[in-house]
Amino acid sequence: MHSESGAPPRDLVVDADAAVELTRDLVRLRTVADAEEVEGPAVRLLARLFTEFGWQHEVVEVAPGRQNLVAVVEGGGGDGPTLMFEGHTDVVTEGDSADWSTDPYGGEIRDGKLWGRGSADMKSGLAAMVHGVRALQLAGPFPGRVVLGVLCDEEGMMLGAKAFSASPAAAGVDGVIVCEPEGYEVCTSARGGIRLRLELTGVMAHGAMPQEAKSPLLAGARIIEALAGVEEWAVGRWGTHPHAGAVTVTPTVLQAGDAAQLNVIPAHGLVGVDVRTIPGTDHAELTGRIREAAEEAAATAGVTVETTVVDDRPAVEVAQDHPVVTALVAAHLGEHGVPPAYGAVPGTTDGTILTRDAGLPTVVYGPGGKWIAHQKDEFVEVAEIGAYARVYANAARQFLTGGAAR
Repeated sequence: MHSESGAPPRDLVVDADAAVELTRDLVRLRTVADAEEVEGPAVRLLARLFTEFGWQHEVVEVAPGRQNLVAVVEGGGGDGPTLMFEGHTDVVTEGDSADWSTDPYGGEIRDGKLWGRGSADMKSGLAAMVHGVRALQLAGPFPGRVVLGVLCDEEGMMLGAKAFSASPAAAGVDGVIVCEPEGYEVCTSARGGIRLRLELTGVMAHGAMPQEAKSPLLAGARIIEALAGVEEWAVGRWGTHPHAGAVTVTPTVLQAGDAAQLNVIPAHGLVGVDVRTIPGTDHAELTGRIREAAEEAAATAGVTVETTVVDDRPAVEVAQDHPVVTALVAAHLGEHGVPPAYGAVPGTTDGTILTRDAGLPTVVYGPGGKWIAHQKDEFVEVAEIGAYARVYANAARQFLTGGAAR
């Protein structure tokens, strides 16, 4: 492999210490959805850094107080593909700080770990991708370009990914590495998600006269039982994916009545349902089956059901032989001496939206434990931050110099 000038490329040297410090700086910013300005402080910090690096970048407000930051790093080595690294700066709330053994926004380093909300999900991934691309840039010209997408509202309705997908910038991207925490797995698939509200309407009555009521509580209990049957049917219908597992249909909310009026049977109630799907699942068929089962179960209690699909995100998958995957696998092997395991994202990421709305091939791979997200005492191993940055740098070089076909 040679640069356009014919000289061999220089070594990729990642500033791991700077990546760790950037992670700490980001963790110390409380970028939660209930803040007056969610992503703003992190966007300004990163924009200053991008300016220092000489990276062309743009800040776009996609909703009040919600900002995307997108940078483009031209390789200067002639025509070539476009690789995107993607991450988000918003985090879920810390909950009760008293439950933490450390300050959730302190960025403390202890026992080889960096602690704090967002340390794994996913401010370390952001820092690693930034310094991985910086190492690539400093090593000299490369063909094509790199896009860094720092997108907003991933923990909500993924407004940032939807806005980017609709923008001209998405049209030229040939592959995306989403830097979410996956515990060294290369996740070529991600489960889909359907969120449903089942609103129940019955007849209110005195608790002493249940024969006069049509109880949404009774209907809700029967619906929950029926949903277990839908899940069993779905597993038989779509089977088990080697990485993503099987479809799950999980009741998450049952609301009805007033604790201050224990002698009243209410007229209205709600069942909330979280559905997770696998590649190949027909969401319309599954949603129809849930609606039908809920209506039949509620009818036995004389209650009607109105079903609302709150959100619908498909399961997505990229082939293991896609250039963005093979470049990432080769870079992981070069860093660790062993090939990575393949896996699936248990939930959804911005990559789901980038694939659904813009048709972009996405693979998910980033620092932090696969199951640590959203928990108290969230942490990332300090050594992982530099290791992932090196993998990102080498994966980018291999993808770009390989001339991935669009």
